[in-house]
Amino acid sequence: MNKKSGILGVSQVTSDNRDIEEGARNGNKRYQLIESMIVHQLTKLVGSYAAAMGGVDAIVFTGGIGENNPHYRARVAKNLEFMGVKIDEAKNDKAKRTSDENDVSAADSKVKVLVIPTNEELMIAKDTKELISK
Repeated sequence: MNKKSGILGVSQVTSDNRDIEEGARNGNKRYQLIESMIVHQLTKLVGSYAAAMGGVDAIVFTGGIGENNPHYRARVAKNLEFMGVKIDEAKNDKAKRTSDENDVSAADSKVKVLVIPTNEELMIAKDTKELISK
């Protein structure tokens, strides 16, 4: 269950999002289902936090999928249009696989939509240092 479920279980081939993204573009129904599942979960997560906080000023996409998949960002933003979330498609497409922080909000978006790279290795190193320093 821990090793062959989730994305790998649905795809039956891979859990690598780059493969999923390419396969979905090429018409693979399983990969398209995975993309829909991920977008649904991201939308639910952002929507639940927005409801709990009474709205949001910004949505930040980070980490592997958030930084590298403009398709997911666009679909999530589309699902959240009722909150005033709008993405500038050109800015969103340019923000793929870059080390820069990017504001991909449309000019008339009521919510800032940001893509901010993370340095996961640095965070792991800091956490490790903190743990061994105790």
